[in-house]
Amino acid sequence: MLVHAWHAPAPRRRSAWEDWGRNLALFVLTAVSIFLTGAFRQTPQGVAFAPWDGVALSAALLAILLAHEMGHYVACRYYGVDATLPFFIPFPLLSLVGTLGAFIRIRSLIPNRRALFDIGIAGPLAGFVVCLPVLLLGALEGRWVPIVGTGEGPNYLGEPLLFQWAVQWLAGTPRDGMAFSLGPLGEAAWFGLFVTALNLIPVGQLDGGHVTYALSPRWALLVSRLGLGVCLVLLYFRPTWLIWSALLLLLGRRPHPPTVHDRPAVGVTRIGVGLAGLAVFAVSFTPSPIMITWGYVLQAFGLRP
Repeated sequence: MLVHAWHAPAPRRRSAWEDWGRNLALFVLTAVSIFLTGAFRQTPQGVAFAPWDGVALSAALLAILLAHEMGHYVACRYYGVDATLPFFIPFPLLSLVGTLGAFIRIRSLIPNRRALFDIGIAGPLAGFVVCLPVLLLGALEGRWVPIVGTGEGPNYLGEPLLFQWAVQWLAGTPRDGMAFSLGPLGEAAWFGLFVTALNLIPVGQLDGGHVTYALSPRWALLVSRLGLGVCLVLLYFRPTWLIWSALLLLLGRRPHPPTVHDRPAVGVTRIGVGLAGLAVFAVSFTPSPIMITWGYVLQAFGLRP
């Protein structure tokens, strides 16, 4: 994720802690959080400790997230834009994989729309490229298991198109009453595709919002509001969109800030790359990331028999 500073602060000398110390500390904490999430597994016999699962999940997921954020960072350095190193977000226990992702913060103005486009699209494409081999290994690693109950709940995840294709190619067509059980690499690939799709939503300050503004400043606000509307429709069907809808409302309230020189167009080549980004979004997105309905939520709280 790329967070743009609305008002660039005056340049000043920063300490080592500000330059990279906080980033390293958060990276280590996130690595530990992901490891613990992957290593402790719930089994019919109780909680089991599988350290290699924790190592695999942590290494694969951090590689995907780091590639995404460094794609932004390297593009910023190329254009002389002041940006922080990635800030990773540890989130143990309550997160499926022990993290909420990562972001960098831009501390100076972006010179033009071409720079904005390249900085915005570099992250999702870099993360997607690293996610592909992890996805293939995850499809080989997983196994078919019987569906328990209705196949609904936090243990059942919606599959984006690319995930479905990989599983069908490498693990075969599912039989009735069976679900594909993910190992740590499959979980990392699923979350990597999920993060890629979320960031490519063309809303506000998300990567997709930056790309949309770079391609067409005139239509960016309308597209952003349409994207918000779609997320609210998804919220009606799936409560898992509640957090993301709130985040998108926060990021999409104001028009996208202009670049220093908004006039030059991005060119035909970047339009083609933008279409490639749209294709990546299409194969990475799932409208039901976690298979929970409002009826399931009401029943879980005892509000519905």
